[in-house]
Amino acid sequence: FPMEQMWDKIIEYLTVNGVDLLWNLVAAALIFLIGRWLARLATLFVNKVMEKGHVDPTLRAFIKHLLYSALLLMVIVAALTKILGDDASKQFVAVIGAAGLAVGFALQGSLSNFAAGIILILFKPFRVGDFVEIAGTSGKVQEIQIFNTVLNSIDNTKIIIPNAQITGGNIRNYTANETRRVDLTIRVSYRDDLKTARGIIERVLAEEPRILPEPAPLLAVSQLTESSVNFLVCPWVKGTDYWSVLFALNEKLKVALEEGGCTIPFPQQDVHIRAKEIATV
Repeated sequence: FPMEQMWDKIIEYLTVNGVDLLWNLVAAALIFLIGRWLARLATLFVNKVMEKGHVDPTLRAFIKHLLYSALLLMVIVAALTKILGDDASKQFVAVIGAAGLAVGFALQGSLSNFAAGIILILFKPFRVGDFVEIAGTSGKVQEIQIFNTVLNSIDNTKIIIPNAQITGGNIRNYTANETRRVDLTIRVSYRDDLKTARGIIERVLAEEPRILPEPAPLLAVSQLTESSVNFLVCPWVKGTDYWSVLFALNEKLKVALEEGGCTIPFPQQDVHIRAKEIATV
């Protein structure tokens, strides 16, 4: 039977070449393990050299991942060459090259992520350490890898985003500029004196040391709504002070307005019922 003949050939091959095949497998395993270890050492060495050369952290992380992947591929090819032999390994590489087109079509998403990673490195819409909003999520950039970008959210969650999703959408970089504007809407009652409310707000802004003198804070009546008069309060601060100043002003303005006799209203409606209409019903 064909299966029995094939099995006999396998037994015959293993009997003649079994020892050599076993040594080749052991040598290939050693090549892979030692080669992977050397690839990691080479990657760490290049990374330290780039650190001493003050290479941009974003570019440094990308080169590190790209170099390790290339070295690991060379190690795999060397291990296969030890198992299959030079001629067989060349044929294997040729087969891999011929199948590259099909693999490329199958890995279009990965290739687009790789190309997007190159774009992010070249044009630098953000860097490692920036706080950004990309692909519908926000966080601090930890690393830009070959295929993905890694963020760390405010609640310390690791977020991995494919690079193609980043370049194909809007990118909001909150730390690209040194200063930011804090936008607050402060509501006071129609019964309150606007001059008094304005004076209280100006005093609170003047007492906050983290607010920058230039540009000067914007303070204006923005809306006259159904239940309140709205002040638009927009001071400028350093980017690193944004959240702390925002939270502090919310608390300080409420306390100061209440101490000054002003009322912070909530949405409400007055319903008037006429006695004549009730009697008719």
